[in-house]
Amino acid sequence: MKKTPALAPAADFDMQALDNQFCFALYSASLALTKTYKPLLEKIGLTYPQYLVMLVLWKQDNILVKDIGEALFLDSGTLTPLLKRLESAGIIVRTRDQQDERQVRITLTPQGKNLKKAAKEIPAQILCASGQTKDTLISLRTQLSEIRDELTEHNEESSS
Repeated sequence: MKKTPALAPAADFDMQALDNQFCFALYSASLALTKTYKPLLEKIGLTYPQYLVMLVLWKQDNILVKDIGEALFLDSGTLTPLLKRLESAGIIVRTRDQQDERQVRITLTPQGKNLKKAAKEIPAQILCASGQTKDTLISLRTQLSEIRDELTEHNEESSS
């Protein structure tokens, strides 16, 4: 496990104050972002978790549930009810994989494919609502992905 230098806080910096917590800044920003997405996604009939699934499927259709779960960091217990609702709405079709019937394959319906056009402007609307530049958000996304990867690695090392 790699060593990270300990933080040396300034004498007047309260490490336990809520407003000084990185986790709270990330959590509250996530809540605000999800709230911003909500009315945009309601217009096309999706929830935020469904939108994430659709982003995966618009990139690669006809994939296994486990592949969607890996892309979104979700387990099948969380993903299955979400996929059932998308299927009930006529957006996807779930079928058993022909090579391994234990696996479920997800395919977009024509309606699901058409939703991509309806969602086309959402990223630009989120960019605008954020008040940030595209470059700033790209940089922030990269940093957050690196933090996620480091934390994931730490958790895997801690559990072994």
